[in-house]
Amino acid sequence: MAPAAANTASAAPLSRFPVPEIADLPQDIRERVLAVQEKAGFVPNVFLVLAHRPEEFRAFFAYHDALMDKPGNLTKAEREMIVVATSNANQCQYCVVAHGAILRIRAKNPLVADQVAINYRKADITDRQKAMLDFAMKVSFEAYAVGDEAFAALAKHGFSADDAWDIAAIASFFGLSNRMANVTAMRPNDEFYTMGR
Repeated sequence: MAPAAANTASAAPLSRFPVPEIADLPQDIRERVLAVQEKAGFVPNVFLVLAHRPEEFRAFFAYHDALMDKPGNLTKAEREMIVVATSNANQCQYCVVAHGAILRIRAKNPLVADQVAINYRKADITDRQKAMLDFAMKVSFEAYAVGDEAFAALAKHGFSADDAWDIAAIASFFGLSNRMANVTAMRPNDEFYTMGR
């Protein structure tokens, strides 16, 4: 493994932990990273940082894909809203910047990610989406207090029990992601800052 690579914008490393070279990755992980690079034009740093532990990389991205790429009542943009709002509350720079870029693209709105990250209650989003984010924030910070009234508030906006599960799972999964990104000192790629603007 090579020492943690430097970000192009500064001399700061990508991670506190060793970052493997793409050529040294197990074949399945290398293929995934190269496919992402081909599609995006760059390799998001999360792939390089988490590749430090291949088994955990595989588990992380399998769960990520199961939550974020599935069909359902939540749009892909709404799923990204959950990530951006909860990641901001968890002070995770990497996830706010990276998923903010994805949100801008999926929502086809250059302003929405900044609004949701700063204060979703004042963002130009629907009341339904605000209720979704209220539930996600409760899961993030007071999961022990989530009761029937929280589910009832969602139901008023047309969310089913399965939708509540999805919202809770995304908020919970990204709580893990936020904490690992913060502990590893994962840096957002420069490319994310301008995507979808």
